[in-house]
Amino acid sequence: MNGAQALLRTLADAGVTVCFTNPGTSEMHFVAALDAEPRMRAVLTLFEGVATGAADGYARMRGHPAATLLHLGCGLGNGLANLHNARKAHTPVVNIVGDHATHHAALDAPLQSDIATVARNVSGWLHTCTDVHALGAMAASAVAAACHPPGQVATLMLPADVSWSEGAAPGVVPPPQPPARVDDARLDAIAQALTRSEPAVLLLGGAALRAEPQLDAARCAAACGARLLAETFPARIERGAGLPPLARLAYLAELAQVQLRGVRHLVLVGARAPVSFFAYPGKAGSLVPPGCTVHTLADVGEDAADALARLAARLGAAGSEPPRQPPRRPPRPRGRLSAATLAKAVGHLLPQGAIVVDESQTSGTLLPHFTRGAPRHDVLTLTGGAIGQGLPNAVGAAIACPDRPVLALVGDGAAMYTPQALWTMARERLHVVTVILNNRAYAILQLELRRVGAVGGGERARAQFDLGQPPLDFVQLAHGMGVPAQRVSTAEAFADALERALATPGPHLIEAIVPSTVRGVKKWLLPHVLGLLPHLPDGLARGVQRAVAPP
Repeated sequence: MNGAQALLRTLADAGVTVCFTNPGTSEMHFVAALDAEPRMRAVLTLFEGVATGAADGYARMRGHPAATLLHLGCGLGNGLANLHNARKAHTPVVNIVGDHATHHAALDAPLQSDIATVARNVSGWLHTCTDVHALGAMAASAVAAACHPPGQVATLMLPADVSWSEGAAPGVVPPPQPPARVDDARLDAIAQALTRSEPAVLLLGGAALRAEPQLDAARCAAACGARLLAETFPARIERGAGLPPLARLAYLAELAQVQLRGVRHLVLVGARAPVSFFAYPGKAGSLVPPGCTVHTLADVGEDAADALARLAARLGAAGSEPPRQPPRRPPRPRGRLSAATLAKAVGHLLPQGAIVVDESQTSGTLLPHFTRGAPRHDVLTLTGGAIGQGLPNAVGAAIACPDRPVLALVGDGAAMYTPQALWTMARERLHVVTVILNNRAYAILQLELRRVGAVGGGERARAQFDLGQPPLDFVQLAHGMGVPAQRVSTAEAFADALERALATPGPHLIEAIVPSTVRGVKKWLLPHVLGLLPHLPDGLARGVQRAVAPP
């Protein structure tokens, strides 16, 4: 057995049975060994960022890692942005990076590079195997490391000669380690803090955003008068009718500060203390309000579900009926297609068990509002902030859950980072409905130019955010990748196209022409903020208006 065969056997024995690949010469023995390991499904991608983003989406939905196969440091570099997103989402990924043969490295061949330096940015576990006899055990260690709570990227660098050498044996992966249990003293202290009748918020993230932990969190909140919030960009959040009403912490720091104003106890459950996404002149980076005590009920690597259940028991709320979101769909929209009518159509048509991959940026701001009463569904968001995740995430989610429809909502700018994912959707016949929200702009950056108070911002500056000259044609792009596609510009046409696509197996693309939501920020944003933040008293409207008004 050569090294590549032992590596594949180890992965398959450990349940890592999907590998997203973009191989090169250094990985040819791994490719050849695929025929000897029928349990491994190799999914070809045309760009490494698709491979890494698909592995992220797969593991978010499956709860178990996929592997990637990347070619040397340059291939790893091409996939780095979506590995960054996976790292921030605590996603388990087993990253296999081929390298030159050990005796070839000293020759400084054209593709020679320092792979470890590139990998170190995103990897929680990082090793190079130089001995074929150690490869099986090292591969087993990589899988175990990737699965260690809360999950991480494990990168194994594999020189070509180790891959082709004989004498390897499969490794044995130990049973997965459960998340650490929160101690009783911490639970007692937080229960005591929550019963002081002071304003409190439970901020949920990670595993706490699954259905049962949400319900226990709602029981806790109801028992002590606290409010619930979810982190701004969750890796995976279950939503829909029957779950607690749960707003997300706003992306705009000004609005997040309004949500948290006056809070005396901020209880973190699988989430980090909130900070502003970027620094802004004259504004604090931490979003924790003055005079607020931050409590950690469960850190990201601890058992949040168990901690919430035990906290509910301490608060006398175990088994009580929590507040639940009633079933409610918006009516089928009519008229002009806009961010609002598009979101209404999604809320009207979203099927039971759908997986929504949301990289819709500014055009998708209203989606949580209009889908909150839809049938149960999962949402994956841009946890790490590096755009280009949406289409690859959808590939991985569809392979992880082939019996569930996947709806990818992607802004036009983000879609151009990894459009090659469409080809993999067609090749694998995945039921992914891709909606490109085309406002012909990097609209989020138009907003940020104002928020940072940048001086100037004239015609040459605005040109850096304009995607309309020449206009992108996603219908032709999709057809060239083998995906049926159409363009729509009315609410009726969009709803009809979405309904057909959701009902028809296989990949589909809908290019939705929508106006930029950033034009007239003050006029557009304010009326919807209160709808998105249902816990805000109406009297704060004027304060919100002042907070979000551009300089």
